[in-house]
Amino acid sequence: MIFRLLSLFIGFNLSLLASVAADVAETERVFEYRVYTVHPGKMPNLLARFRDHTCGIFERLGAENIGYWVETEPAEGEEPKLHYFLAHPNRDAAKAFWETFRDDAEWQAVWAASTADGKIVKQVDQTFMAAADFSAIK
Repeated sequence: MIFRLLSLFIGFNLSLLASVAADVAETERVFEYRVYTVHPGKMPNLLARFRDHTCGIFERLGAENIGYWVETEPAEGEEPKLHYFLAHPNRDAAKAFWETFRDDAEWQAVWAASTADGKIVKQVDQTFMAAADFSAIK
């Protein structure tokens, strides 16, 4: 009987801890790492779109631009890739941000104008991360 009560108590506490951990994860600031693979010769177009429009739209819609980098030594036979980080208040805010971004009239106009001569981006890879306790940026 005591073993059964102890098992129930431990099971309840473990599920409570899992619930608290999930709540913390939903409220913790997240960093989004994105990598854009472009079609041949399109990096200047992508950089102009980000410089002249996308970064400003991101900020207006609530994402924080952390930094942008272009590969200096791409793999042989490949175009350089654009790597960048955004920050969001939490994972739910990131999800809402991208939904709003896709529907944003300014973004839709920018995308249409920038792809009039063909698509720029071939592939987008996305990873969400939380800052380590010793990170300089949190």
